[in-house]
Amino acid sequence: MNDLAIELRQDGETHLYEQIYEHIKQEIRKGKLPKGEKLPSTRSLAEFLEVSRGTVEIAYGQLLSEGYIESKPYKGYFVCGIDEIFFLEGESGRKIRELPKEVMGREERKTPYVFDFSPNAIDMTAFPFATWKKITKNILVDANSEMFASGSPKGDWKLREIISRYLHSSRGVNCMPEQIIVGAGNDYLLMLLEKILGRHVKIAMENPTYKRAYRIFDSFAYQISPVELDAGGMSVEKLRESDAQVAYVMPSHQYPTGIVMPIGRRMELLKWAEEKEERYLIEDDYDSEFRFKGKPVPSLQASDWAGKVIYIGTFSKAIAPAIRISYMVLPPPLLERYEKKCSFYSTTVSRIDQRILGEFIEKGHFERHLNKMRKIYREKHDLLLSECKDMEECFQLSGEGAGLHILLRDKAGRGEKELLRLAAAEGVRAYGLSEAYIGEAVPKGKEDMIILGYAALSKTQISKGLEILKKVWI
Repeated sequence: MNDLAIELRQDGETHLYEQIYEHIKQEIRKGKLPKGEKLPSTRSLAEFLEVSRGTVEIAYGQLLSEGYIESKPYKGYFVCGIDEIFFLEGESGRKIRELPKEVMGREERKTPYVFDFSPNAIDMTAFPFATWKKITKNILVDANSEMFASGSPKGDWKLREIISRYLHSSRGVNCMPEQIIVGAGNDYLLMLLEKILGRHVKIAMENPTYKRAYRIFDSFAYQISPVELDAGGMSVEKLRESDAQVAYVMPSHQYPTGIVMPIGRRMELLKWAEEKEERYLIEDDYDSEFRFKGKPVPSLQASDWAGKVIYIGTFSKAIAPAIRISYMVLPPPLLERYEKKCSFYSTTVSRIDQRILGEFIEKGHFERHLNKMRKIYREKHDLLLSECKDMEECFQLSGEGAGLHILLRDKAGRGEKELLRLAAAEGVRAYGLSEAYIGEAVPKGKEDMIILGYAALSKTQISKGLEILKKVWI
C-alpha cells in the first residue's frame, strides 16, 4: 500500500500520534481501509510524514490495543475484520442505537423558577471554604502512603472516635467507635443494612415519610407497611397491627410534618421493639441540628438500653450536600451480624475526605459553622413566619418549631395542585405534601398542604417569593 496522506496540524493542541491514530481509525470505521489492507511500515510512514518513528509506533500501538489493526511477524501491520466494529450512521447502512427522546437532555431540562422554596436545599453562602481548603492542603502535604490505602471497611478509626464523641455530646447517643459505620450517604448505609437485616423483612414507615428512604426499601424485597401519624408521631397501635419487624422513624423532627415525638411515645416504641428478638427501630435523625423552640431533643437511641435502635445521621445537611459522609450506629446484636456478613465490603468514602472531616470537627470548625448556620436559619425562619402572618385567615401554619421548612394548609380546600399551578405560573416553586405519602391516596384533610422550604433562599428572596404567593393565593 501507498503511504497514508495524513494532514498533520502543528497547532500544539493535539499530539501528532493522536492525529495519526484518529485518521487511521476513522478510515477503517468508514470502510476506506478494508479488511486485510496492509498499512505502511512505521519507518516508511514516519519518513513520509516527516515525524519520528516513535510517534508512528505509539499511534500503531493504540490501534493494535483497540483491535483496529493486527501485527503479523515479518509481514507488517494489517487492518482487522470490521464486522464487529460499529459504523458511522449513513455510511454503512447500519444505524447507531440512540437513547429515547424522553431521556435525552433530561438532566439539563429545568423549569426556570425565579424562587424555589425547596425543603431539601441548604444555604452554601456561609460555608467556610477557606478553612476547608486549608485543612485539605495541610492533610495532603502531610499525607503518606498509608492514607492512600483502602483502610477499614467501617471507616477510619479516628473519624469514628470523633463522631462517637460528637454524637454523645450533641445527641446523647451512647456508642463506641466500633459500632459506627461510615458511608457515602444514607443510601449506601440503608443498602448495607438490608444485607445485615436480611431479605423479605417487613418494615413499617411513617406516612407521610422521607420518600427517598421509601424508594430504597421498595427496591429491596421488603414488604412496606405505611403507618398513620397522630399528634405524637407513629401510632404504636397501628404499628402493632402492621405486624412489622422493623420500624423506620424520625422522632426528633419528622419529615415532612415536623412532629417532635414526645418521650411517652418513644418509650412505647422501645417497648414494642423489646417484645421480640428480631424487632428493631431505624432512627433517622433528620434535621436534628436545627431547632428554634426549646432545648435540643435527645435522640431515641439515647433511651435505648436493650440494643434495639439503629441510628443513622449525615453531615450533608449540616455542612454541604457534596460532602456525602453519613454514619450508622449499630446495636451490639447487629454489629456482630455485620462482622460475619458484611465486613468484606470496602468503605465508600475516601480516607482523605474522612481525614478532612475529622479535622474539621475536632478543631471546632464544625461547631462554629453550626452555630453560624443556626443564626442564619433562625433569621430566615423568623422572617418567613412574619411574612406568613398576612396569610393566617386563609392558611393554617404548622411544623415551624424545627427544621428548614414549614407547612401551610389551605382552609378554602382548593387542593395543592391548583395552588402549585398558580405559584408556578408566576415563577415560584412550592411543594405539595402528597409527594411524601406512600401510595396514591392522600388522607382527607391533607390534600391541601403545601411545603415551603427557606434555607437556600436569601431573606430578600423569601420576602419577594411570599409577596407573589400572597398575590396568587389570597
